[in-house]
Amino acid sequence: MPKFIIEPHFRLHEWVAEQKGYFKDEGLEYVFRELVQSTGGANHDTANKVGAYQSIEAGRKADVSCACHWTIGVAASTGHGKLFGELYSVSPAGVFVAPESPITSPEQLAGVPISVGYQSGSHYSTIQALEQYLKPEEMNLSFNDGLLFKRMELLLDRKAPAVHLFSGPYYFAEQLGFRKVIDTTFMMAMMVHGDPDIEDLRKYARGLKRAQRDIDQRPELYTHYYKKEFPARWHAQMDTRRWGPGERIVFEPYTREVFADMLQWVSEHGIFADGNLGSQQYETSVLRLAS
Repeated sequence: MPKFIIEPHFRLHEWVAEQKGYFKDEGLEYVFRELVQSTGGANHDTANKVGAYQSIEAGRKADVSCACHWTIGVAASTGHGKLFGELYSVSPAGVFVAPESPITSPEQLAGVPISVGYQSGSHYSTIQALEQYLKPEEMNLSFNDGLLFKRMELLLDRKAPAVHLFSGPYYFAEQLGFRKVIDTTFMMAMMVHGDPDIEDLRKYARGLKRAQRDIDQRPELYTHYYKKEFPARWHAQMDTRRWGPGERIVFEPYTREVFADMLQWVSEHGIFADGNLGSQQYETSVLRLAS
């Protein structure tokens, strides 16, 4: 049987579990691949309207990958894998502007280009947060600036007026004094690709759970792992001792009700222009593990 393929995804857990041997302790035969390694940043300089959903459509090499729960849910509903329904996670996120920007409140973002990833967590969560303040026609989301690290670089270089950030870039912007105009914390989910062994999925989840406990207890011991995926040009300025733990995995089921609410929200907001949200069946889209 082929080895389970693990791909870190802008969070601490996989790095902690790998370095501390938790996956091995669980008996998982695996390969650890840094498929999102961002030292050069080039893999985040994507074309217009290429985001998390398009990445899943193109196919991912890991047995389990992560993205926002909206994209994972729609992708699973349209047959691109299955949402791993035994857990989910929550990522702190926000829309940032430069310290000298005149924008100090969400209302002032009306008409301002906000750089987000197309059909990615930044896309959905920015709408979700700002619709409390702005009408749809007042939101000016820009999909031209690439994925997470590319957007961050454009903000730090003063080439984008407002940018959605999460994970390490979120903390780096805070460290450098950039202003968070609105919080957009959002749910993440895991996508199971292909047909990995169910017991391997259990072992993988147990390794992550041990890592989560360590991060909860002593986050300052592990925030240095953010550098593993950060563009090298910023390493000298990064003080990860000041950064927070980031994404937190919740070891509770991704329920039928959450799945239905997510699809309804996506449909109501017209995120997918063709309206194709797949079968929308929880049983065929979400993988739950038998006890």
